[in-house]
Parts: sequence; structure tokens; C-alpha cells
Amino acid sequence: MELNLLSCTAQRPDKRGIANCLAEFATNGNTSLANEFMEMLLEGDIIDIVVDYGHSGSALRALRKLGIDYEIVE
Repeated sequence: MELNLLSCTAQRPDKRGIANCLAEFATNGNTSLANEFMEMLLEGDIIDIVVDYGHSGSALRALRKLGIDYEIVE
């Protein structure tokens, strides 16, 4: 499933939580790439990630919990 991460609406974003979430659920995720994506997201850039369908429900719940607005592309 392809997602566009639009923004983070949390007043105090959990940077480590966001990076861990991206590293865990993105199919091409690794720690350094997840940290780059987290910084870009917090700066206001839209991030495109691909999530394995087996983990899609967990990923969407984690994103909502972290205050990340997303859009399902596929």
C-alpha cells in the first residue's frame, strides 16, 4: 500500500517515535533513511512511503497515534 505522509499535527512531535515507525513499516525503511524522512516531514515536505499490506492496519494506527496526517494512494 502506498501512502503520502502529508504533515504532523502533534504539538510536540515524537521524533524518535516517528523515525521508528517509518523504519518499521516502510518496505524500504532503514534507520538512517527513516531519520531523513522524519526531518523532511517535520519541515513540511510530503513523504511517499510503501507499506507492506500485512502491516497496513498497524502502520495506519501508529501514524494516527503520532499525529501524522496521511493519504492512501494505492
